[in-house]
Amino acid sequence: MKILLFGCNGQVGWELQRSLSVLGELLPLDFDSNDHRADFSRPEQLAHTVRATRPDVIVNAAAHTAVDKAEAEPALAHTINAEAPGVLAREAAALNAWLVHYSTDYVFDGSGACPWHEDDPTGPLSVYGRTKLEGEQRVRTSGCRHLILRTSWVYSARGDNFARVMLKLAAEREQLNVVADQIGAPTGADLLADVTAHTLRSALKAPELSGTYHTVAGGETSWHGYAQLVIEWARARGHAIRVAAERIVPVSSDAYPTAARRPLNSRLDSQRLQRSFGLTMPHWRRGVLRMLAEWHSS
Repeated sequence: MKILLFGCNGQVGWELQRSLSVLGELLPLDFDSNDHRADFSRPEQLAHTVRATRPDVIVNAAAHTAVDKAEAEPALAHTINAEAPGVLAREAAALNAWLVHYSTDYVFDGSGACPWHEDDPTGPLSVYGRTKLEGEQRVRTSGCRHLILRTSWVYSARGDNFARVMLKLAAEREQLNVVADQIGAPTGADLLADVTAHTLRSALKAPELSGTYHTVAGGETSWHGYAQLVIEWARARGHAIRVAAERIVPVSSDAYPTAARRPLNSRLDSQRLQRSFGLTMPHWRRGVLRMLAEWHSS
């Protein structure tokens, strides 16, 4: 089996190179790859790449994920997040190949306090959310066999992320104001990649599993709760932390205006995924603590 992976050097793509390698021949590509074109700002180049490689599975881990920047460049965000996945889906359908595509909690309007189900009405608040939703729709209408995995608050041990920023600021400041009215589940790129491999292996044997699935870690928290966990973990291990626990202050999203509106309720219900594929999604704390332990030992 040949698997064509786009976006191989992103947070999720990097982990997918590991998790998918046991399933078959893996061809990992990024936008600057030399052997084949993988520039998502030029979707028809992607079509040529798919036709040249003739994969059994296409995994799309590429996207325009700069949420605020997308407000200033909606055409580019639309090309990358909507048109390009549509082209991949069209080519997958022509080859009778599977397409794995990642989407986001931003397709919802963030209202209420209940976890979103896959069939709930959508209502994106931003260019990013609208273009990701259209990308989903183009995949579905193409007729290709697909797995659309919606996730949220993705982090990885590589590069900068929310936890690293919080630890840096906690070492420099006596008070931190952290948003507390956005609720979701921090989801590790490693977890998302492992779930992808499990679901894909099952779906290849059972085409009726084609569809959309919410794929997030268990439990829920706010950015404030996330920051508290990270900072107290570091304090307990003797790291230089200047901010006192009581000076990690919860604030509303209004305290930090952004170009793009964020959904307040980013809870996603993953029961369909767990029932369909026999999986259990671990609590978000477990993944974050594992990431922190890796940093501590390195």
